[in-house]
Amino acid sequence: MPLETNTILICAGGACISAGEESVKDVLERKIKEYNLQDNIKIVETGCMGACSLGPIMVIHPEGVYYQKLTPEAAEKIVEEHLLKGRIVEEYLYQGDKGKIVPQPQKEIPFFSRQVKIATRNVGIIDPLNIDEYIARDGYFALHKALKEMKPEEVIQVVKDSGLRGRGGAGFPTGLKWEFARKSPGDEKYMICNADEGDPGAFMDRSILEGDPHTIIEAMTIAGYAIGATKGFVYLRAEYPIAIERLTVALNQAREYGFLGENILGTDFSFDIEIRIGAGAFVCGEETALMHSIEGKRGQPRVKPPFPAQKGLWGKPSNINNVETLACVPPIIYHGANWFRQWGTEKSPGTKVFALAGKVKNTGLVEVPMGITLRELIYEIGGGSPTGKKIKAVQTGGPSGGVIPEEYFDTPVDYESLQKLGAIVGSGGLIVLDEDDCMVDVAKFFLEFTVDESCGKCTPCREGTKKMYEILDKITKGEGTEEDIEILENLGNVIKDSSLCGLGQTAPNPVLSTLRYYKDEYLAHVREKKCPASKCKALISYVIDPEKCVGCTACARVCPSSCISGEVRKVHEIDQSACVKCGSCIEVCRFGAISKVTPAIE
Repeated sequence: MPLETNTILICAGGACISAGEESVKDVLERKIKEYNLQDNIKIVETGCMGACSLGPIMVIHPEGVYYQKLTPEAAEKIVEEHLLKGRIVEEYLYQGDKGKIVPQPQKEIPFFSRQVKIATRNVGIIDPLNIDEYIARDGYFALHKALKEMKPEEVIQVVKDSGLRGRGGAGFPTGLKWEFARKSPGDEKYMICNADEGDPGAFMDRSILEGDPHTIIEAMTIAGYAIGATKGFVYLRAEYPIAIERLTVALNQAREYGFLGENILGTDFSFDIEIRIGAGAFVCGEETALMHSIEGKRGQPRVKPPFPAQKGLWGKPSNINNVETLACVPPIIYHGANWFRQWGTEKSPGTKVFALAGKVKNTGLVEVPMGITLRELIYEIGGGSPTGKKIKAVQTGGPSGGVIPEEYFDTPVDYESLQKLGAIVGSGGLIVLDEDDCMVDVAKFFLEFTVDESCGKCTPCREGTKKMYEILDKITKGEGTEEDIEILENLGNVIKDSSLCGLGQTAPNPVLSTLRYYKDEYLAHVREKKCPASKCKALISYVIDPEKCVGCTACARVCPSSCISGEVRKVHEIDQSACVKCGSCIEVCRFGAISKVTPAIE
């Protein structure tokens, strides 16, 4: 086997692929071949490395040099300078806030150094298509321990003692869920992995499957042993083709190595896993709808009880956990419950993966201990506002979650604390909002999503969310009344209490939380026909300040409706009746002469 003097890890997560990762890799391969270095340099495409705003990213070992924002030209230069001559190319290194160049930011930059990786411990580090690399990172050691040294009840007890809770949103104790399935009578049981990640902006489950598929296989096999199942299903949406491809390869490798199939590791335990591909309906994240979909039926929820542990897939006792929850299981079994409890809080031990997005410098995936405050997440890890504008709130839990204002940013992130504020941890989506965001418009955005995704089975969700959306639409157009606000609040609470499944029960959360903390913005829309954030188009106008306008014509040249007139070096004007309020003019004005005013000019 040739000596590999360098290994290049290149991030092949969705964000880096979109940013041109494949072109960078093609250049690396071509140049390495051109210099006849292919026996000494290994290129590995990994899963998501987390820092999505910096992509494409690659790390060169053994030094661990971290290159960011790469281009094909950068790849060519790095081969010629770094790999051939041993000279680090500083222009593509990570740069801190003060312009400091950092070759290994993982050791000293808060975005990287404050993370504790359990569920994502191998993502971005190993080749997801190579089972040997997973084994080299203690992979399948937990399965060996469970099958060879522990009874099923002991496995369940360790998971219960660890305090692991479902990371898909509900936060139900995982060990207790396993115990219910174990004790449920039945010769045939099923273990299901919920990989139907439907929250807009959340991609932690997809990243784990793309970057570390074997950990899900190992966890499901352990869970199958614990509850007494011999068959497992991974329910994965069709829009995740890379995850499907890598999981398929991993399943075949696991069977070849004896980690799946008959008599696993020489024991009496047999277990195998199938992939079931869903069409991508948000409601199929709900466990009963998901099971209906696997059975080949329309993905709609049913009334509980009976719960899946009693009567699940094809009427048999079944257990469902999501990807992130399962990814925590192998290290818990291998290291023990107390190891996991060293992070997090008493009631919410361990870590949580968040998808940090919105008005923040550092976006991407971060895995941090439960109990970290929102302020630490947003300012220390996220780096704060990229524009210097005041951060106003954070939306947690995606379309099922709620908005939390800045005054509560010192709240620890755990299930109970966020629930008290009218929000949820959810699957881990975190969208940071600043002073330019209108809270009525934010509520409308998320409600539009849930209206589209409602399966229509129960009336409160089908009709109620649609009515709420129509009212919000009226308000953002300046056509709402104070009575509409009262109806919104009452209707939201009724839908929460009477909907059949979690989709309807949580759909009003963005509306109710914005009403709770930002009712003054709703009142400004209906009483004064003003949008305080100057976001709602119907309530704003663009105007030109004659004191600042120099007549450069830049605004007129980009205006799609030709509503800006004026001669060169003379003050320009906007025809309000023709303006489509696209904002193109304000973006190109270099003199700050264009601004938004509210209410709109008639």
